[in-house]
Amino acid sequence: MDTKAFKRTLQHSENYNRKGFGHQAEVTTQLQSEYQSSLIQEIRDRNYVLERGDVTIRLAQAFGFCWGVERAVAMAYETRQHFPTEQIWITNEIIHNPSVNQRMQEMEVKFIPVETGKKDFSVVETNDVVILPAFGASVQEMQILHDKGCKIVDTTCPWVSKVWNTVEKHKKIDYTSIIHGKYKHEETVATSSFAGKYLIVLNLKEAQYVADYILHGGNREEFLQKFAKACSAGFDPDTDLERLGIANQTTMLKGETEQIGKLFERTMMQKYGPDQLNQHFQSFNTICDATQERQDAMLELVQHDLDLMVVIGGFNSSNTTQLQQIAFEKGIPSYHIDCVERIKSDSAIEHRQLNGELAIAQNWLPPGKIVVGVTSGASTPDKVVEEIIERIFTLKA
Repeated sequence: MDTKAFKRTLQHSENYNRKGFGHQAEVTTQLQSEYQSSLIQEIRDRNYVLERGDVTIRLAQAFGFCWGVERAVAMAYETRQHFPTEQIWITNEIIHNPSVNQRMQEMEVKFIPVETGKKDFSVVETNDVVILPAFGASVQEMQILHDKGCKIVDTTCPWVSKVWNTVEKHKKIDYTSIIHGKYKHEETVATSSFAGKYLIVLNLKEAQYVADYILHGGNREEFLQKFAKACSAGFDPDTDLERLGIANQTTMLKGETEQIGKLFERTMMQKYGPDQLNQHFQSFNTICDATQERQDAMLELVQHDLDLMVVIGGFNSSNTTQLQQIAFEKGIPSYHIDCVERIKSDSAIEHRQLNGELAIAQNWLPPGKIVVGVTSGASTPDKVVEEIIERIFTLKA
């Protein structure tokens, strides 16, 4: 499928909207009242530090809603204002935050149902309104909705669209896209749908396995089994790893994406020689600015003497998980929670571990004076951060 041509057709359709509906002023006021926080603004004004009783809060200097997320949520609110009586659907969570998605449901925006792991678009009718979330939708989903004659409101973050453009460039010159990401994540599903040949690697360890195969060969069947759910149809590691381009899921760790890019650059140089590198390897910077800023702020925050770290964000939020990873690697006791209700008491907190499992940590709040580091993922409203900070203050009062 010529995905570039399809995108052009879609974007010139009268049923397609990517710019909102002119209700920005009312929506901005509504979003401020629902999601912003005077306490968080006070902490910002105090150079990101606030002391109350025995608790000192140190807030990361970049956290919470990024521009792309704010834009997506605002467009969803505008869509409901503009279509007050129409049936509105969304192809996935608008962003990875439970309180925001709950708000969507209260506004009678319905989620496309999932049956046995597949989305059921049969419920969508002609002239229904369908929102594409911040991390995009696959080209196949867009095709279904376009063919149905739906009104499509596209809130895809421009940084995600930039990655799509990159893999389309790879496809045009018959390069295989090496995508650093999680093969199940909605953004990577969408990105791979715009690619030609692709291989998704989760981390540096998987990338090293691929690099070793390029240089030394290996067990083809083992390779295909290992990446069975993470490669394009008909992928052949013996022929499809001769020309590579790098792309990534925008919420992955910046440093790891860079390491993976350098690993494959060295690998192709070793395999084909420095003078042939440009015929076998391409790399574009597809790391999202907002993700990078939050990771850099977290790296700065963990340099301080912290007793514990609270990382706030949806449990399916990849960029929040990466922030948690930074605290873990620094050896700071840290708790990834998505809402204030996870804090059961001063002695018990329910949190998501890096392996994805929920656990109850006991005696998580140390006695006496403490310094608590706080950050939040790009899909987390300030209001949620405020509730959690206030809860810590109350428990330590």
